[in-house]
Amino acid sequence: MMGSMAPEETRTTMTSPAIHRSTESAAPGTPATRAWTTRLVVVGIVLTALNLRPAITSLGALLEEVRDGLGMSGSVAGLLTSVPPLCFAVFGVMAPRLARRFGAAAVVCAGMVAITTGLALRPYIGGTAGFLAASALALMGIAVSNVLMPVIVKRWFPDRVGSMTGLYSMALALGTSAAAAVTVPLTGALGGGWQSGLVVWAGLAAAAVLPWIPLVRARGAASRPDDRAPAAAGSTRHEPDGLRITRSRTAWALAVFFGLQATAAYITMGWMAQIFRDAGVAAGTAGLLLAVTMVMGVPLAFVIPRLATRLPHQGPIVVALGVCGLAGYAGLYLAPAAGAWAWALLLGVSNCAFPLALTMVGMRARTGAGVAKLSAFAQSTGYLLSIPGPLLVGVLYQHSGGWGLPLAMMAALMIPQIGVGILAGRDRTVEDEAAG
Repeated sequence: MMGSMAPEETRTTMTSPAIHRSTESAAPGTPATRAWTTRLVVVGIVLTALNLRPAITSLGALLEEVRDGLGMSGSVAGLLTSVPPLCFAVFGVMAPRLARRFGAAAVVCAGMVAITTGLALRPYIGGTAGFLAASALALMGIAVSNVLMPVIVKRWFPDRVGSMTGLYSMALALGTSAAAAVTVPLTGALGGGWQSGLVVWAGLAAAAVLPWIPLVRARGAASRPDDRAPAAAGSTRHEPDGLRITRSRTAWALAVFFGLQATAAYITMGWMAQIFRDAGVAAGTAGLLLAVTMVMGVPLAFVIPRLATRLPHQGPIVVALGVCGLAGYAGLYLAPAAGAWAWALLLGVSNCAFPLALTMVGMRARTGAGVAKLSAFAQSTGYLLSIPGPLLVGVLYQHSGGWGLPLAMMAALMIPQIGVGILAGRDRTVEDEAAG
C-alpha cells in the first residue's frame, strides 16, 4: 500500500516548488506579507470547516419543534433531511467550474455568504417551502465550499497536506458536534423559540466570511494560484490517457461505499436526536447525545486515515466500523434510553467511515488527475445514492408509528456498505482497472 502512495507523494513533492513559485510571484514581495497571508488562509480554512455542518445538526436537535411550528408531516421532515445530500450532489459539481472562473477563494467566500444568508432567513421566511428554499441556499454554500477546501489546502500547503487536512477535519467535527450540543440550551437561553436557536448559527457563518475578503481582494496573493490550480486539475491535457473512471470496479465500489456511509451519516444527523426523544430522553440530553456521536470524528479523523495508509487492505477497518454501526442500531431498537450513551458512541465510531472514504480516494488512484476524477465520481454518485435514505426513514416512521422499521432499514443498509467497502479497500488503482 505504501508503494501505491509513493507516486502521489513524489508527485506532490515535485510540483510543490512550482506552486510556491506561482504563489510567491503573485503575492506581495515581502516574506512578512506572505506569512500574514498564509496565516489568514489557515484562519479561513478553520472557520469555514466549522460552518460545514451546523446548518444540518442544529436542525436535527430542534426537528420536533420545527415540525410542529411549520406543520410538517413526517414525510416532509424526511424530505428536509434528504436536502443536504441532494444539494451536495447538485451544487458540488458546479464548484470546479466556478473556481476556474472566479478563483477558489472567491467561491468559498461566496459560499460563506450563502450560508449566512440562508441560516438568517430560514427561521423567519415563513412556511415549509420558504424554510426549504433558505435551507437549500445555505446548503449550496456548504456544497461548493466542501469541494473546494481540499483544493485550497493542497495549493497553499503542498508539503503539509496531511496536517492541514487533519486540522480541517477536526474543525469540521467540532462544528458538527457543537451545533448538536448547544442548540437546545441556546434556544432556552434566548427565550425558547426554535427560530432563535437556529438563527444564531448565522453569526458563526458571518465570521467565516471575514478572512476570505482580503484574500479575494488581493487577487495576486490568493485567487490567482487557486484559479490556476483547478484549471490545471480539470484540464483535459492533464488527465491520464484512456482513464474512463466508469470502467473501474473499484471506482464504483468506492462510490457506493461513499453513498451508503453518507446515507447513515445524514440519517443520524437528522433523526438520532428524535429517536432518543421518542424514547423519553430529554431534548437537551438528546442533543448532547447527538453531539457525542459527532465529536467522535475529532480524534478518529486523525487516527483512521493514518492507520489506513499503513494497511495493504482497508477491509478490516471497514468491517470494524460496520460492526459498530450494527451494534448501535440494535441497541437503539432494544434499549434506546437505557444504553443511550453506548449507542451514541458506537454510531459515532461507525460514522467515521467518512474520513476512511476520503483516504481511500487518494489511495485508489496513482496520478493527481486520477484522484480528481475518482473524487468527483465517488462523491457526486455517492451523494445522489444517499438522497432517498433520510426520506425513507421519515416515511417509515410516519406510517409505522415507531422506529422499528426505520432501524431495520438502517441495519440492512450497513451490510452492503461493509461489502462494497471491502471491495474498495483492495490494493489496486483505478488507472490499472480502467486500462485493463
